[in-house]
Amino acid sequence: MTEVLEAADINLPAESEEKASEQVQIRLDKLATMQAAGEDPFLETTYDVTKHAAEIQVNFDELEGAVVRVAGRLMAKRGMGKVSFADLQDRSGRIQIFTKIDQLGEDAYQKWLDLDLGDIVGVEGEVFLTKKGEISIRNSEYALLAKSLRPLPEKFHGLRDTDTRYRKRYLDLIVNPEVKETFEKRSLIIQAIRKELEERNFLEVETPILNLIAGGAAARPFVTHHNTLDLDLFMRISPELYLKRLIVGGMERVFEIGRNFRNEGMSVRHNPEFTMMEAYQAYTDYHGMMELTEALIARACKEVNAGDTVVEFQGTRIDLTPPFARISMSDAVAKHSGVDFSGIKDAQTARSIGREKGLEGIESHMGIGDVLELFFDAFVEPELIQPTFIIDYPIEISPLTKKKPDNPGLTERFELFINGSEFANAYSELNDPLDQAERFRAQMAKRAAGDDEAHIQDDDFVEALAYGMPPTGGLGVGIDRLVMLLTNNPSIRDVLLFPTMKPL
Repeated sequence: MTEVLEAADINLPAESEEKASEQVQIRLDKLATMQAAGEDPFLETTYDVTKHAAEIQVNFDELEGAVVRVAGRLMAKRGMGKVSFADLQDRSGRIQIFTKIDQLGEDAYQKWLDLDLGDIVGVEGEVFLTKKGEISIRNSEYALLAKSLRPLPEKFHGLRDTDTRYRKRYLDLIVNPEVKETFEKRSLIIQAIRKELEERNFLEVETPILNLIAGGAAARPFVTHHNTLDLDLFMRISPELYLKRLIVGGMERVFEIGRNFRNEGMSVRHNPEFTMMEAYQAYTDYHGMMELTEALIARACKEVNAGDTVVEFQGTRIDLTPPFARISMSDAVAKHSGVDFSGIKDAQTARSIGREKGLEGIESHMGIGDVLELFFDAFVEPELIQPTFIIDYPIEISPLTKKKPDNPGLTERFELFINGSEFANAYSELNDPLDQAERFRAQMAKRAAGDDEAHIQDDDFVEALAYGMPPTGGLGVGIDRLVMLLTNNPSIRDVLLFPTMKPL
């Protein structure tokens, strides 16, 4: 026997509890009546859909007069006499359903009128054009496939609160069609990146998310515990060191698209879990990675931008046509702050100049390169609107990167900045195991001095390098920020189906 529910059993928002409770109870009563008559909609298991709304709209000339079967959610109803209209929404869009009492019969027609907005139905009927010129389906037979027990947000006063939209993404997708378009484009962007890499003979691989060491980036990790092994593990902050082990193993070109996790602050550009694409290619360097980065971003842009590489982001025109601008970090800092780091020879002087300039976050363990990075963050990053490769990073902040042969204080590294945000990070990968061991020791010294984001020493990775890794270029691209840019969304939460949210 089916248990009888009451409105109190359905979770209700406090701000509209009384009104929603009344509507929920009406819907529950309708469901109970149907179940008592042996017409439980939740017992339906399948429905043979032959066409979607957009297919019918686009191919009307071919389909006019054809009988089709569609299924979706009732989003609007008009007319209550012997003729009525309804809008059915499926994954592709909406189509009008035209229903007449003499077509269905009085009993079935009355049940059709009694359906609620939000109910999921299947409809069979002929495709035709109404007198007003609207493509429609003449309802000859229908089935209620699922009863909506809660009312949808009102059309003009509904789901606009961003906090509610993020927490109840299912409602957001139902009532805000443009949101679904964002996530369809996200899928196309990832597909474009994957296709470009596969066409370049990269092999897609998977590496562990639970790590013994939080390696591959400077970030604070999430820690979890494995009960059987009685072992603390880290959610990965980057797959880098595993992917480079595969280069050691002879795979030569590998990539991974997957989640990373960093236990850090949240903002419109940061979520604790996010999607990265990382690629590693043997026998190339960071110049090769620049060309690859340009190709990936241009292809992704064309995929969702009608073949064009110019986009508008929040009122700013961004030209993603290769090649992108290139400038060293020190030259960029000199240009935008007036401080020339080429003349600074010791860390204490760098820290003093930073304090004079009002920089925050300067600590006693910081070297010249650390202070240069603070200058860059404060004076340069917000100014980089058009795509720009910042190259030649200081060694202090690049523990996994090859030194520049002509300047061992710098490394062959770049980051790509667009509209004041970092979009990609790449190296000529360090493949000298002795140098790598020394870099790890320097990072551990920084950690001991209070830098809890310094890289943890990974002896197994050093051992892998000792077997020989060819010269390699490595690249990481932030998928979420790229989707934000290419879909004109200002917050990372707009491009994550289920962003991390603080409980109410």
